[in-house]
Amino acid sequence: MSTIVIVLRKLEDSKKIQKILMNHGYTGVFTCATAALAIQEISNHSHGLVISGYRLQDMYYLDLKESLPSGFELLLMGSANVISDAEAGVLSIETPIKVFDLVNTVDMILAQIERRVKREKKAKKNVRSEKEEMYIKKAKYLLMERNHLSEEEAFRYIQKSSMDNSTNMVETAQMILTLLYEEA
Repeated sequence: MSTIVIVLRKLEDSKKIQKILMNHGYTGVFTCATAALAIQEISNHSHGLVISGYRLQDMYYLDLKESLPSGFELLLMGSANVISDAEAGVLSIETPIKVFDLVNTVDMILAQIERRVKREKKAKKNVRSEKEEMYIKKAKYLLMERNHLSEEEAFRYIQKSSMDNSTNMVETAQMILTLLYEEA
């Protein structure tokens, strides 16, 4: 679940935005009076969105953007002049805000963040330990030696067997090693 932190110069404006978002089904929406408090709140969460004004009580939006951890995006709210002067690549929404535009923009950003988080989790999940890599290498070596396969053919055999048996490659390599050692 993504977190939304709203930090605007006037806390009552932040609370209005919070109310709009909560009325549209968002949970985990926090308001902060200063960028420092926003950074402190963000540190309690893994990913999300920061909605910020151009000039906050204690820093500018660019300073806040640079302070954000990798799991967070910044959405700048400001007048047409502010947005036109904004740094390239900064997501922004023009004030006065139309509720439809705000909700759609937040939806789009949060969906993008969630996809990135899933992709990163999947990438972490697919990283094998040295021990797991060793099982695969040993199984390849045995297949190469006993069945006269090339390294690529042995790898493909393990890969195909794992797909056919609905197991991961490490489990398949372990099964191959067990079977081949039992025969010896």
